[in-house]
Amino acid sequence: MAPSVAVLPQVSGTSLDGGEVYPCPSKRRKLSADDSERLLKHGHAVTDGEEESEASASRVPKHPLGVRPLGNLYDATEPNIRTKCGTMALLPDELIIQILELLDARDLVHLGSACRAFYALTRSDDLWKALFIECPPRSFAWRGSWRATHLSMPLSPRPIKCLGLYSDALYRPFQCAHTPLRPFTESIPAANRIPRLHDLSARSFTEDGWAERPFILTDPVKSWRAYKEWSTSHLLSRYGKTAFRAEAVDWPLATYVNYMHDCTDDESPLYLFDCAFVEKMGLRVPEDGVSAAQSQLEDEYDYIPPTTFHPDLFSPLAAQRPHHRWIILGPARSGSTFHKDPNATSAWNAVLRGSKYWIMFPSGADIPSPPGVYVSADQSEVTSPLSIAEWLLSFHAEARRTKGCMEGICGEGEVLYVPSGWYHLVLNLEESLAITQNFVPRAHLANALEFMRDRPEQVTGFKKDVKDPYGLFVERLRETHGCEMVEQGLREVEQKTRSKKEKGKWETLVEGHGEDGDGGGFSFGFGLDGRNSDDDDDDAVDAVVDRVE
Repeated sequence: MAPSVAVLPQVSGTSLDGGEVYPCPSKRRKLSADDSERLLKHGHAVTDGEEESEASASRVPKHPLGVRPLGNLYDATEPNIRTKCGTMALLPDELIIQILELLDARDLVHLGSACRAFYALTRSDDLWKALFIECPPRSFAWRGSWRATHLSMPLSPRPIKCLGLYSDALYRPFQCAHTPLRPFTESIPAANRIPRLHDLSARSFTEDGWAERPFILTDPVKSWRAYKEWSTSHLLSRYGKTAFRAEAVDWPLATYVNYMHDCTDDESPLYLFDCAFVEKMGLRVPEDGVSAAQSQLEDEYDYIPPTTFHPDLFSPLAAQRPHHRWIILGPARSGSTFHKDPNATSAWNAVLRGSKYWIMFPSGADIPSPPGVYVSADQSEVTSPLSIAEWLLSFHAEARRTKGCMEGICGEGEVLYVPSGWYHLVLNLEESLAITQNFVPRAHLANALEFMRDRPEQVTGFKKDVKDPYGLFVERLRETHGCEMVEQGLREVEQKTRSKKEKGKWETLVEGHGEDGDGGGFSFGFGLDGRNSDDDDDDAVDAVVDRVE
């Protein structure tokens, strides 16, 4: 039994370890046995999130080549084999890998025979994944790794051990690929839980504030034919030879399923995310604007958007509307890193098989982005860790303590609502199949109008023959819903614009205008010059949009 330990109060405004400032507690608190064990083990009171991350990391298997984290070099007993790399040994591993990205397959194979360190560096599967995607063959068989697949050879049953190689650049992707992620999705704090409802009327959705926050509906999807009949094996039997989009590649479904069932070493598994699935699969779905309540032949459709989200104000665009619906299939650990949905739309995501973990945050002019997520000044670019696992390991504990955080697990036969402008990360807890659709509800019409009017360079998903998406949207709305709705939406846009321009007392104070108007008062000097990064090519932007949930 662990001894009882008391937590000593710390002086407010100071830090014992040079880190975060701790507030002074009102009294001593006696720790439980579990707390005592944490304190004795770590030397400080570890938070649940830190312990969660450490526990998951401790269950990672040994690297197959014997590579260890760089920190292990300080008490290493084996000689550092990196010294055999010649002049290249002077460079950090991250830079060496960037240089290796310039080589073709033949050069990588030859360089890998030079020494054990280069053998390990040139076998980084990210290098071979990039080579494969850059020039994919017409036909191939997935062989368990990108290197083996690209070279059309079996996996090495006994790879050469590279003991004495200490590299975060090689070990971190392996750690992220093998860290158990389910523990991060458990024990959701009560304040963070996404509400769960059986169903919700369209009127309540609009008038009772539900359009402003995420929620899960447990009933509507269970009446769908797709929910009753679809599974990976069912789709495979019917559409095995049909090519679907999986991020940057188009693979026959049979090929993707083979990959999905044998990609355990892939840090960021490819995610099947196809916007043309209705046409490819010959599905029967209602025409845009038709809800289940209006349809007399509900049983004849493969799926029908929940009546909660009717009407969809993008539906008047008909064949000219941007990409708006996708089929989603992926293995456990696949998913989407933090993003907002395109064109200021809202979305629903219906899980047909499997389950998905969601963590979500609101956005706004005065609301910071989620921990570990960095947004450009014009909000056109979102930068975050390369993989879901890396974000969970690095920022999940902090995120759970961040105001506005909402989390939930959407299971089979359930549908989750994503409000316009909300950041969200999605993790498949198991092999999952889903349908998602973006739409514009009346409650967020102003968001869509403002976005399309003020950020035309960021509007995505429209066909190239649509030269003025905003003008077309307004024209179609007037034709189908009347001028009053459009004018009211535009008034809401102007009101939002004025609100952004108005400055409060605190903003005026920190702006620091002195009597001479020289702005010599207090200011936050973060060194931001407000310059925007170069815009991406439209096709590149669409490719990114087409693979987020």
